[in-house]
Amino acid sequence: MESTELLAAAGLLTMSAGRIGAFVAAASGLAGIVVGVLAVTRPRSRVGVASGVRGAAVAVTAGTIGIALATVVMVTSDAGIGTGNGRGGAYLAAVLSVAALAVGAFALVRSRRGHRAD
Repeated sequence: MESTELLAAAGLLTMSAGRIGAFVAAASGLAGIVVGVLAVTRPRSRVGVASGVRGAAVAVTAGTIGIALATVVMVTSDAGIGTGNGRGGAYLAAVLSVAALAVGAFALVRSRRGHRAD
């Protein structure tokens, strides 16, 4: 007699490798958005990670890392959304990471515009 196992969705609080990867990717994208917004709104004269060119570079880097990690989770997921493999979180992380790239690029263009000699 063969045993047949049904593939069941993971529990709500079960943390699989895909869910952890998607969470880290989403956190990276969200951090990139926050740092990018701070880089746009803070004046250049302030010293800190989230101001000027440095903040823009951090936002772009965080967005790039988020997209890369979200892509890995999407590619390695063997089931659909809602099964606990992290695919749904990876889609959300990809959107957040693209937004972080956009905000970081905007901050970079804006900060470089202020450094031009007129």
